[in-house]
Amino acid sequence: MTLMATRVLWLWAGTLTLILLAVLPLSTGLRAVLALGTLVVVAMAWVVGGRNAMRRAAAVGLASEMQLPPPGYRLPVVLVCGDGQPGLFGTASGRQPAPHVTAQACYVLVPEIEQLPLMVTGLLALRPDWAGQLCVMFVVNLGGHTDAVRLGVRVRSFFDQIAVARRHGVDLPLLQISYVPAASGAGPWFSWEAGGNAPRVRDGALNSSLGDWQREPASTAERATRMQAGVHLNSAGAWLRQHRVAGDDTGATRQASGPAVACAMTLVPPSPLHVQGNLWQQWLRGRAGLVYAGSTVADGPAQLPFPDALVPLLPVNIGHPSRRRAAIIAGWLFAFAVLIALISSAWQNILLVRQVTDDLRRYTVAALPTGHDQPEIARQAQALQVLQEHAERLGQYYRYGAPWALGLGLYHGEPLRATVQALVDRPPPSPLGLVSADPVRLDSLSLFSSGSAQLRPGSTKVLVNALVGIKAQSGWLILITGHTDATGNPEHNLSLSRARAGAVRDWIQRMGDIPDSCFAVQGFGANQPVASNETETGRAANRRVDIRLVPEAGACALLAAEPGRQPQSHSATSNL
Repeated sequence: MTLMATRVLWLWAGTLTLILLAVLPLSTGLRAVLALGTLVVVAMAWVVGGRNAMRRAAAVGLASEMQLPPPGYRLPVVLVCGDGQPGLFGTASGRQPAPHVTAQACYVLVPEIEQLPLMVTGLLALRPDWAGQLCVMFVVNLGGHTDAVRLGVRVRSFFDQIAVARRHGVDLPLLQISYVPAASGAGPWFSWEAGGNAPRVRDGALNSSLGDWQREPASTAERATRMQAGVHLNSAGAWLRQHRVAGDDTGATRQASGPAVACAMTLVPPSPLHVQGNLWQQWLRGRAGLVYAGSTVADGPAQLPFPDALVPLLPVNIGHPSRRRAAIIAGWLFAFAVLIALISSAWQNILLVRQVTDDLRRYTVAALPTGHDQPEIARQAQALQVLQEHAERLGQYYRYGAPWALGLGLYHGEPLRATVQALVDRPPPSPLGLVSADPVRLDSLSLFSSGSAQLRPGSTKVLVNALVGIKAQSGWLILITGHTDATGNPEHNLSLSRARAGAVRDWIQRMGDIPDSCFAVQGFGANQPVASNETETGRAANRRVDIRLVPEAGACALLAAEPGRQPQSHSATSNL
């Protein structure tokens, strides 16, 4: 993947991460720390990516990545291996020369055959889009070899390396090139192409058979020159086949690396690249009876032609794999971020519904008798305050929209808003103590003897007055609580207060024919004094039985219909 594509992906990933941080339910401090960390990681990836690109450029022997054509270059990129490197790229001064770019292709020098796999890997790291454009050109200079064994080893080594490079999944079409020294000088390219037995002559737009090319000139001298060139070509082909450079019989290594797209050669003038007594010279003298024209050597460095005429034979696949890969990665990153956001939003909505529902249930339970010994007024007030907070929060979401952490089309708080708001707006049902009327307070001494829970015979008048008020509010819940002073054993006082409240409940139920489920009985002992227990007057005021009515019609019926609730016996007590 290109450096720019990698950097764009890092920016995209950083942007998605920042958006997720705004969506996820995090504290402000943690969100700021993670956002800063994301920016630091993206910046480090930007810098490290640039340094890695420079190291990859150095790995392929380039002084700078800028020596390569831009990433949008769409012509074949030919890796040149083998002979004739000074004649093709000039005299190298110790470092990798810049690629040679023509109108047909970009030629990149591979100084050593063993460097071919590394060069392929390095170029693809710098230009991933070139995977379908990379090709290989293997050059054999017929006048540059004097040792047949070394030449054979060199050829086999090349095909071994190209097989290794192709294992990385790159096709690497092969073009085999030979430069044949001839006195006639430079000529066109003669190519034995795949599927053809006779050579084709290619020179710019020219593409003809060898016979047509030889018969084309009107001049007899020119025809003779071309006939002599044909003899050179046949001899060069035989020489290359003998040394397993061209032809079909090149062994298992050639089969593993695949056949060449074309085997081509051209005639070049004698040059310093052609050493005396080379294998090609020996072949001509010993086999063909031709005289090697190697005595006349041009001064200065020889310039060998690049095979631009053969470039159209290379099957390149021009595409944008790097862009497609970057687009695919960007799409997966987006899908992953959306998935995380959806999961977070769904979970936060589940938690919101659970929290509001639990607080509604807690408020409902706090408004019913529970049988505990401690008063429930504080619990009801606290539960109502929590519901008020929920109502304000849900109202804000209703007016200004749900936050991102709850949004994305998954917000479930609106159905709860109306229920919570209705409970907050109306006077809260308070069967325990959140009542609008003062309790009916009965003096224990006027009802019971000291230390006793049996009603005195004279207590009927007091109880009848209380019963009249109770009957006037038919269907309301009746809460009867017993209290004592702080004198004596606390446990005994608690039992005594319960028993006295139960005795009052039994009388009112019997005389008023009121269902047992309409009563709630509690005993608090000395836990809820209304005066100081330090004085006799205060202790007398604390010894009492209070009767409260829940100011909500139907409370008695609702309590009776509560699932799983059993009517209380005459001796039972209940704490709301």
